[in-house]
Amino acid sequence: MHLAYPAVLSALLFCTGLYGVLARRNAILVLMSVELMLNAVNLNLVAFDVWLSKTAQDTLHSGQALTLFTIAIAAAEIGIGLAIVLAVYRNRGTSDIDKLRDTAETDDGDDSDDGHDAPGSAAPTTAEKAEATA
Repeated sequence: MHLAYPAVLSALLFCTGLYGVLARRNAILVLMSVELMLNAVNLNLVAFDVWLSKTAQDTLHSGQALTLFTIAIAAAEIGIGLAIVLAVYRNRGTSDIDKLRDTAETDDGDDSDDGHDAPGSAAPTTAEKAEATA
């Protein structure tokens, strides 16, 4: 088999994954698209390893070893990523990426922009802030 066939298939898989990352709004679909991109890289690694081992009579197979390492890292990444997405979904009620972009706490508008506190309001101390975040 020629090297062009797996290279073209890998390029198509990578472009499909890139489109999924850029166009999707659901966090789980974005994670699946990242996995598709990693699988395209793995296909390239194995194809070039086989091609180079035929030409150089190399028995090291470093491309295949790197592929196994990439698969292990991808499994850990998807496990942690899915746990984060589920935790965010439980807290926010959505996994839409556009709605999750602003994760900072917002002001209620009680403070003025010039840095002075409004009359009659006391600034919270660091202990009160720590209790509120705990």
